[in-house]
Amino acid sequence: MTMLDLDGRLLQRRRLWRRINASVGIRLGGVLLALIFFIALFAPLLSPHDPIAQDLTRRLLPPFWHASADLAHPLGTDHLGRDYLARLLHGSQVSLGIGIGVTLLAGAIGTMLGLMAGYFGGRVDMLISFVITTRLSLPIVLVALAAVALGGASLRTLAIVLSLLLWDRFAVVVRSATQGLRNREFVQAAVSFGASHLRIMLCSLLPNLRNILIVVATLEVANVILLEAALSFLGLGARPPTPSWGLMIAEGREHILFDPWLIALPGAALCLLILAVNLLGDGVRDALDAKAS
Repeated sequence: MTMLDLDGRLLQRRRLWRRINASVGIRLGGVLLALIFFIALFAPLLSPHDPIAQDLTRRLLPPFWHASADLAHPLGTDHLGRDYLARLLHGSQVSLGIGIGVTLLAGAIGTMLGLMAGYFGGRVDMLISFVITTRLSLPIVLVALAAVALGGASLRTLAIVLSLLLWDRFAVVVRSATQGLRNREFVQAAVSFGASHLRIMLCSLLPNLRNILIVVATLEVANVILLEAALSFLGLGARPPTPSWGLMIAEGREHILFDPWLIALPGAALCLLILAVNLLGDGVRDALDAKAS
């Protein structure tokens, strides 16, 4: 690497950091997401009570802004007397765990398929493109409903089903980007040195797709979190007494007229998490845009 190339890379990194520091979305979304990560990581320490411990004598206690609130339960209790603050704190672990885990697994599947389609082309590309088209023709929610219903409702089943359904965006983006990179000089140099196809894809092409994968992953996490909450709301995700935000909304719908906070609190937590991920994803996309100034 020449000194000129090194100076060029340093200049690009400085411009990237300048765009990141100037991005309101990255700062706001990053702070919110870091706070939720902190809550999820230290939920057992921050939680004032056991999230699944029931006390029917203290059921449906109102939150702190009500005159009859019990300060021992700042956000009140649910219909089984379980502390709502504890369930909200532990629910962040479920949402983030499913969101990150499914995105990583789906990203691995879609990235490998996209690399193979873009690098080899020809019949391999035709076959993988057919698989991608078939997947895009299937409605995610309906397929997930059927698969989870047949396999039994659990977070593990839900994670596997979503991982097998949400790889298409990674595959499409990686395939398109790989097609533009496979004839570049560094790939031809690797071929001339006798590198295997697998080594070229993993060591030459994949590092150059890092920025694209980061953007797609950050945006896909929000989609996964929302799908998990929707399926848990329908009873096909987390099973009671798991403190899932979607399940908490489903359990509170019977009390929506007299205790609307049972739905409003987990709904607000879910909205904040998705907002944080989307703000961060949009900011990262703009910062990594090669056309940005």
